[in-house]
Amino acid sequence: MTEIILIRHGETEWNLSGRWQGHADSALSPRGIVQAEALAKRMGNEVVDFVYTSDLERAQHTARLAGSIAKWRFSLMAQLRERDLGVLEGLTTDEMLDQQPEVYRSFLEDGPDYQPPGGESFSEFSDRCFTAIEQLADMHPGKKIVAVTHGGVLGVIFRKVLNIGLLAGRNFLLLNCSINRIRKINDSWNLVSWGDVCHLQGLDSLDDA
Repeated sequence: MTEIILIRHGETEWNLSGRWQGHADSALSPRGIVQAEALAKRMGNEVVDFVYTSDLERAQHTARLAGSIAKWRFSLMAQLRERDLGVLEGLTTDEMLDQQPEVYRSFLEDGPDYQPPGGESFSEFSDRCFTAIEQLADMHPGKKIVAVTHGGVLGVIFRKVLNIGLLAGRNFLLLNCSINRIRKINDSWNLVSWGDVCHLQGLDSLDDA
């Protein structure tokens, strides 16, 4: 049995302002820092074998804080990045409607194979993310692995594990600094727990809107 603990990065300034991040980066907000510090207390006594993080700074900062008690040593994995949104990155929804209305419409309506200019399609993104998870499991069979990553990545992994199609609407949460556990037994993936934020003790945690 191989277990992967998926952690979404802490709240960022762009999460608060409603800007779509993608491969662009934004610093953790003050609350995001407190979230990651609370996560450190939760993870301090949990023995893990390997830790990987997206190479984007918001994920790396979260990993540094969350692993401060357990003394995590982590490796960067670019495949754990958020979806590349191309020309939509860094914009709020209102700015997209003003500056890129046709791209935004297609992004919402044209299905998982639509590729925004300069970005990647939902299908490509999904394949990239789950390939990364399979790679981690293949590299470390029988181990417990932490992957600090992004809301979009968590979303496609949830769909893959539960066999939910990319066209289906999302009715599950992708919370900042949440703990989400999956296990691989033989060739099958199973969901163990999702959206666990009890360590935040009532501190707000934003969904990946």
